[in-house]
Amino acid sequence: MEKQICYYLNKFSFLLLLFLVVSCKKENKVQQIIDKKPNIIIVYMDDLGYGDVGFNGGEIATPNMDKLAAQGLVFENGYATSATCTPSRYALLTGIYPWRKKDAKILTGSAPLLIDTSQVTIPKLMKESGYVTSIVGKWHLGLGDGNINWNTHISPGPNDVGFDESYIMAATQDRVPTVYIKDGKVIDLDPADPIEVSYKENFPGEPTALDHPEMLRMKWHHTHNNSIVNGISRIGFMKGGNSAKWVDTTMSKTFLKEAQRFVMDNKSKPFFLYYALQQPHVPRTPNPKFVGKSGKGPRGDVIVEADWTLGQLMKTLENENLLENTLIVFTSDNGPVLNDGYYDEAVEKNGSHKPWGPFSGGKYSLLQAGTHVPFVTYWKGKIKPGTSKAIVSQLDLLASLSDLVKEEIPQTDSQNLLSTFLGETSQGRSELVIEAMSRTALRKGDWVMIPPYKGPKVMKKQNIKTGSSDEYQLYNLVDDINEQTNLAKKNTAKLNEMIESFKSIKGND
Repeated sequence: MEKQICYYLNKFSFLLLLFLVVSCKKENKVQQIIDKKPNIIIVYMDDLGYGDVGFNGGEIATPNMDKLAAQGLVFENGYATSATCTPSRYALLTGIYPWRKKDAKILTGSAPLLIDTSQVTIPKLMKESGYVTSIVGKWHLGLGDGNINWNTHISPGPNDVGFDESYIMAATQDRVPTVYIKDGKVIDLDPADPIEVSYKENFPGEPTALDHPEMLRMKWHHTHNNSIVNGISRIGFMKGGNSAKWVDTTMSKTFLKEAQRFVMDNKSKPFFLYYALQQPHVPRTPNPKFVGKSGKGPRGDVIVEADWTLGQLMKTLENENLLENTLIVFTSDNGPVLNDGYYDEAVEKNGSHKPWGPFSGGKYSLLQAGTHVPFVTYWKGKIKPGTSKAIVSQLDLLASLSDLVKEEIPQTDSQNLLSTFLGETSQGRSELVIEAMSRTALRKGDWVMIPPYKGPKVMKKQNIKTGSSDEYQLYNLVDDINEQTNLAKKNTAKLNEMIESFKSIKGND
C-alpha cells in the first residue's frame, strides 16, 4: 500500500514538474514575442499614381493593395518629397530634403553614390538596433565614385550605407547597365565578356535604336534611343556582359524571390526590408502571365503584376506567422506618367482611368499629382484599420522608426510621426516642402503655395502640367483640390504667410 502511495506521489510530482516546465517555456516564448522588435518592410512602388490603386478609386484591379489598405491605415495626404525618383529615394533613406543636396536629381546609371557613407540612414539605424537589413529592387542612388569598373567589386554602394544585403539594379529599367548586382558584384558576369558603360558616346559597332530600328520590339517615343537590350532601346550605351543581362519580363518575379528568400532566411531575427519594385516605370514589360489582364495595355498589366507580387509577399509573411510582428509601409516614389519614352499604348488604352486621382499634374510636376501618392501603414493587430487626413511624408520615416526601435539620431528634416503612422493620433505635419525638377513649393495645412518659375507650363511629350507660372500661385485644397483657382491676388495675407513659412524652411537654399 505504501509503495502504491509513493508511486502516485512520484507520478504526481513528475507531472507537476512537467507542467511547470511547459508553463515556463510558454511564458518565455510569449515574452520573447513581446520583446522582439517588429520587422519593418517598406514597399516602394515606381511611378504609381494616387489614383492607380483601387482603394483610391482606380479602375485597375489591385485586390492585394486594396486588402492591405482595408486592413491598414490609409493616408489621404501622404507625400513623397519629390516628383521624380532619385530625390524621393534619397529623402526616404536619409530624412533630408533632396533640394538640400544639389546632385539629388535623376541620376544616370553610372553616377557616383549620392548618399555620403557617413550619413545617418534608415538601414544604418536598423542595423544599430540589431536588425538584419536588405534592399531588393531599384536603387537609383548612384554607385562607386563615378569611375565604375563593373567587372570587379563595386563600392561604395548600398552595403556601405547600412544594408547587410543588396540585390539591385543600378538605376532604372530603361537605363544601362541592364544587369542585377548582388552585394556589389554583377550576377552571372562572364570575365571574358566584360561590361562597359557610357552615357556620353556609343561603343564602336554596338547597335542603337537609331541605327537598327529593325531590332526593336518596343518602339521608342523620346530619349530612349541608345543601346538595345532584349529588343528594347535604353538610355545610355552598354557593351558586353551578355550572360549577365536581365530578362525584362521576369524582373518582378526575380525581385520577389529574393525578397521572399531574405524573409525566410531571417524570420527568427528582426529584419528591415526595403523592397523597391520597378513597376509601373517604363519600359512596361509584363510577364506573359499578366499580358492583357488589365484591359489598359502594358501599363495597367504591370500594375496588376505588381499587385500580385505584393500578394505573394504577404502570403509568405502570413505563412510564417510574421504579420503580427511586422510593420509594412506601402507607398510610391512619385506620381504617374503615361507616355514616358515608349509607344506602349498607355495613353490610348487608359480610358476613363485616372492615375492622378483628383489632382492635377503628375510625375515631374509641382502640382499635387507629382508628390501626392498612395500611402498605407499596416501592422496586424497593432494598427487599427481606417483613414487619416494627417499630412505625412516619406521624409518622416527615419525619425519615426528611430522612435520605434529606441535609437537616437541626429536632427534631420525628418519629423517623428510614429504615433500618426500607428494611428494613435490624427496630428501630422503642419507644413512640407515638395520638389519637382529642382523647383520647390509649400504645402501648409489646407493650402499650397507655388513660387514663380520660368519654363513651359506643359511638358508636351508627357502631356503633364508642370506647375510653372510667371506669378505666385496659391490654392486651397479643400475647396479646389484640382488647383484650378489661383487665390494669390485675392488672399495676399495667406500668400505672404505661406511665403514667410517657405523662406523659414529653405533659408538660403
